[in-house]
Amino acid sequence: MTFSKNESLCKQELQSWQLTHLQETLERVYYLVPFYKKKFDDAGVLLKDIKSLKDLSKLPFTKKQDLRDNYPFGMFSVDMDQIVRIHSSSGTTGKPTVVGYTEHDMSIWAEVMGRAFTMGGVTCQDIMQNSHGYGLFTGGLGFHSAAERMKIAVIPSSTGFTSRQLLLLKDFGATVLTATPSFALHMAEVAKNEGYDIQKDFKLKVGFFGAEPTSDGMKKEIASIWGIDYHEVYGLSEIIGPGVACNCKHSNLLHIHEDHFYPEIIDPKTGEVLPEGERGELVITTLTKQGLPIIRYRTGDITSLTRIPCKCGRTLGRIESIVGRSDDMLLINGVNVFPSQIEHVLSKQDGVTLNYQIIADKKGYLDKLEIDIELNPEMMSDDIGDLDRLKKTIQHALLNHLYINVDVKLVAPKSLTRSEGKAIRVIDKRQK
Repeated sequence: MTFSKNESLCKQELQSWQLTHLQETLERVYYLVPFYKKKFDDAGVLLKDIKSLKDLSKLPFTKKQDLRDNYPFGMFSVDMDQIVRIHSSSGTTGKPTVVGYTEHDMSIWAEVMGRAFTMGGVTCQDIMQNSHGYGLFTGGLGFHSAAERMKIAVIPSSTGFTSRQLLLLKDFGATVLTATPSFALHMAEVAKNEGYDIQKDFKLKVGFFGAEPTSDGMKKEIASIWGIDYHEVYGLSEIIGPGVACNCKHSNLLHIHEDHFYPEIIDPKTGEVLPEGERGELVITTLTKQGLPIIRYRTGDITSLTRIPCKCGRTLGRIESIVGRSDDMLLINGVNVFPSQIEHVLSKQDGVTLNYQIIADKKGYLDKLEIDIELNPEMMSDDIGDLDRLKKTIQHALLNHLYINVDVKLVAPKSLTRSEGKAIRVIDKRQK
């Protein structure tokens, strides 16, 4: 079952829709956003030159810094009396990126999130505990507004206060959980410590998770611990928030709602558009937004795109789970390393948990990489020889997978810092 007829358009219908809305969006930004008029003029691109979807590659990219340079409202294409919601990113450096929504944009946001909920089989009979953060971050309110429009009962628990979260989850009988993957694992850990029987005390049937790159191993662990179907929701505030893409029950690939967000995959170094199926940086152009339309936005997220039909009947393209970011990638002695690659290796190892921390540092002129990994509680009773063999097994697996030597440290359960929001997986001491 689909939420919208646009999810199953034939190729010709979809491309016609995309081109029409692309040309309308280009007209909007050229005449209403001074930044884009100058950008297009400087690049020598005329609107009449964009006659097909392939011509999109003639246009310049938009970067996060462009939004910061036009802080706060310089990228908006409508007057403020048409803006009904303002969010901003939680960037760690410089000014935040600000996004504004018209009533029309809010309807689009609710629609694409409605598609995600429908992929997970959620109806108005369900109760959703929304453990994403509320506020300027788009996560919590993005899930909340769409659920209300679908007449789903929402528990706006936000993040943190884990014991209270568990109390509400049990007593209110939530059937749907939304959270970051790391917080879902943290909740499960606290639930066990507080004596809950996770499979019996809770009524959850499905979860929607996002905001962090997550390995297949962690997804399976969360699904298994909570006894739920795991659905990944991808999004970013500059485009709309959560709801840009989501996986259905038939595939781990995420349907990207390309009737609203046109995707390209580029080589992060050259900017050239890559063929379908190749991995590179995701670039998105909004096709239907009014408040903050954005052209060829470099997300920094590394993924691939396929348009092979899905068993569910949706014809929209699909992206793989984000494997890392082009701008938070670790470069270790010339080798590109993404945290999700490490997590993938750890997820296949017995005796350790997926609570880990990556520490990059210098030894003389060379980079060195250390990974601190929490042991499973039952491993604490093993002798030193068994732990040493486990350590060597993990080091060997990481060497085979990443082609670098890694210093592995096995640490006691619960000894690494927990996060009730996004997990802090990487400490790069080389930058200090």
